[in-house]
Amino acid sequence: MTSWTNCPTDVANFVNDLITDITRICAGTFTGGYLHGSLAMGGFNPQSSDIDILVVTNRSVTLADKRHLAELFLERSGHPYPIEISILTEQQLLDWKHPSPYEFHYSEMWRTKYELALTLGSQEFFDHRGNQDVDLAAHLTVTKERGICLSGKPISEAIPFIPREHYLDSILSDFHNCLDNIIETPIYSVLNLVRVYLFAKAGLVSSKIEAGEWALLNLPEEFEPTIQKVVEKYSNARSSVCFSPQELTLLRDYVCDLRVDLGGGR
Repeated sequence: MTSWTNCPTDVANFVNDLITDITRICAGTFTGGYLHGSLAMGGFNPQSSDIDILVVTNRSVTLADKRHLAELFLERSGHPYPIEISILTEQQLLDWKHPSPYEFHYSEMWRTKYELALTLGSQEFFDHRGNQDVDLAAHLTVTKERGICLSGKPISEAIPFIPREHYLDSILSDFHNCLDNIIETPIYSVLNLVRVYLFAKAGLVSSKIEAGEWALLNLPEEFEPTIQKVVEKYSNARSSVCFSPQELTLLRDYVCDLRVDLGGGR
């Protein structure tokens, strides 16, 4: 697996060029750009991983700049690496609340909406006032603990401490989805379930691959074949593995009691 410190030149150039263009578009407002997620934590798979970025600005981003940012990400994302990015202001971080408001967000799930908004010339779509994102507590926690400063203020100055209960609420939202969807999306679901399990047991903020490797050593032996296949497939997207509903259900049932342990029962 790949990290920021040992990634291929094309990955580093992709990220650095992106930050350069974001800085240009947000000229005068850019405070810092920060890498989080798999590339920051050493679990990046060029075949399947996103580039995860947080940007902080010193004031709100104008609608015109948001349009330019949307055009940039539509052009760059997926060529070759998908981008997920959130932009927050210093004031939003200073006045932290959960779920957090934000200035701008892009991921491939938003591609069609941005394309349509740009085609129709819609200004309303780019006005994110009032929008909130429960995932930001998790993204900011990972950035604070494991992130990389790409440009601007150091992480220690730019990113606040996020209360543990906010981080837990953020990751439990995904935890619940993974419990429900483990049969349909076994790789993503198993690794995220184990990642939450690892935080609950050891308080560690980990990447997916770190959680998978920990599970191989620490979960009951009966789950080792399932976890091994998950880690193998995550590490090599071309690897051919299959799962039975029974083995996935057994693993799901083993970790699902965490909802109660973490205060996340439904």
